Amino acid sequence: MNDTLNTKRKTDVNVGKTLYTLRAENISHSFSEHQVLDKVSFQVKKGEVFGLLGPSGAGKTTLIKILTGQLSQDNGTAELLGRDTRKLSAKERKQIGAMMDNLGLYDRLSIYNNLSFYADILHVSRHRINDILKEIGLYEDRNKAVAKLSKGMKNRLSLARAFMNDTKILFLDEPTAGLDPVTTREIHHTLCQQKKQGCTIFLTTHNMYEAQSLCDQVALLGEGRIIEIGNPTEICQKYNHLNKLRITLNDGKNVVLENNSSSALAVKEYLEKDIITSIHSTEPTLETVFIELTGKGLNEDE
Repeated sequence: MNDTLNTKRKTDVNVGKTLYTLRAENISHSFSEHQVLDKVSFQVKKGEVFGLLGPSGAGKTTLIKILTGQLSQDNGTAELLGRDTRKLSAKERKQIGAMMDNLGLYDRLSIYNNLSFYADILHVSRHRINDILKEIGLYEDRNKAVAKLSKGMKNRLSLARAFMNDTKILFLDEPTAGLDPVTTREIHHTLCQQKKQGCTIFLTTHNMYEAQSLCDQVALLGEGRIIEIGNPTEICQKYNHLNKLRITLNDGKNVVLENNSSSALAVKEYLEKDIITSIHSTEPTLETVFIELTGKGLNEDE
């Protein structure tokens, strides 16, 4: 009887408990007298894709270095897989995959040998290499030297390297910057597969489509502070001050209506006459929300 009660108590304690892969609370950091991060806080659940959006110089790279244990913050706490990031063990570090803007690939080595070299450093088996290369679409080119690869292939190789260890969380810094739409779509597909397998992904990007389509939540970072955070669609709806419908007719005329039931009859008439080319709501993009809150675009330097 007592064992049953104890089991129930343990179960009750865990009811509603959320498992966070990543937690940051009031993270602040300065270089000399320059405040790079100012009381940054957020939480990322297991299996989520979290997007960090901000212009160059906003503090994104500094934050990633703190979250991966490469840099100690001045104030605040950061936890990765339940551990203070300043105290990560070698085993815990092996569960982190990272794809940064400085790819760190060896030009003279082949694709396969680059991954073999990295596997030896991490003390992981080389047996996974071919499977990863097939997953990332580089298997047929595995013997090609990195110096002969396109930018898209180098990005995919860098992503493959991030998968080499037993990755539970991926840190990706602009993974599709400068890539063509086909390669970008392939990388997005790979990331979605990783998410389905329970991998948590921390992503920095300037690509609004990427943020909207991949991220469960995004944080807008400006001058070292998080100025808005939440689901991408919900953020755009929150700042939808106009809340209109914009209808383009066959003759090129644009009609703007209220986005509510009062416009139902007008829309019905247009549809019955079959004269509508397109219908769009006027909710803003993440880019326009960022501009509204900061006065700057995401591609502008701080």
